[in-house]
Amino acid sequence: MHMLKKILSVLTLTASLSLVAFGAAASPTAPKEGADYQVLPTPQPTESGKKVEVIEFFAYWCPHCNTFDPLLSAWVKKQGDNIAFKRVHVPYNERLAPQQKLYYTLESMGLADQLQSKVLKALHEERQEFTRDEAVFDWVARNGVDRTKFIDTYRSFGVAGKIRRAGAMMESYKVEYWPLLVVDGRWQASPSLTGQANKDLDTEAKQQQATLQVLDALVAKAKAAKK
Repeated sequence: MHMLKKILSVLTLTASLSLVAFGAAASPTAPKEGADYQVLPTPQPTESGKKVEVIEFFAYWCPHCNTFDPLLSAWVKKQGDNIAFKRVHVPYNERLAPQQKLYYTLESMGLADQLQSKVLKALHEERQEFTRDEAVFDWVARNGVDRTKFIDTYRSFGVAGKIRRAGAMMESYKVEYWPLLVVDGRWQASPSLTGQANKDLDTEAKQQQATLQVLDALVAKAKAAKK
């Protein structure tokens, strides 16, 4: 009986230590490779100079991208000159193609950041669909964008090229879900990864906040390597 108690005590201690070790394995403030973030198998070139490039792969229609956007936008603003931030609107299907074209048209006109929150509100709160070109044209006109100039840009070779590049980037950056962030062309981070690595983050809001901590650490890591 004494020996059984001793064995059970050792097993309990071993299990406790394993849990502690597992808990220490992943932390948003000290992110662990393969848990809080992933390394791209092939690093991608950046054009940001001494700034750290941060790319968000997202979609207007994506509900998770919608809730993450205000937090990420505030984080980008806080980073200031530390980073060069850009978004890539992912392709999905023909029905939702006008939304991707909307983004790249606004980007070409220098209006994407200015109208980001308005587009998301229209889709997720006002229940606009933006599945038809005319619906997109009507909406931008109501929001102060020159309709003729927008339509010309929407149908341009430039926007078509941006859409082709977005598809190619999805393959190069191994993008299989979104929102997904890539830092310095090397590391992937996302609320999904953060949530899987840290089981105590039991709500999407907690996972999103923790992801910003992972981004902080990755940006600092990339910046140190540029010195």
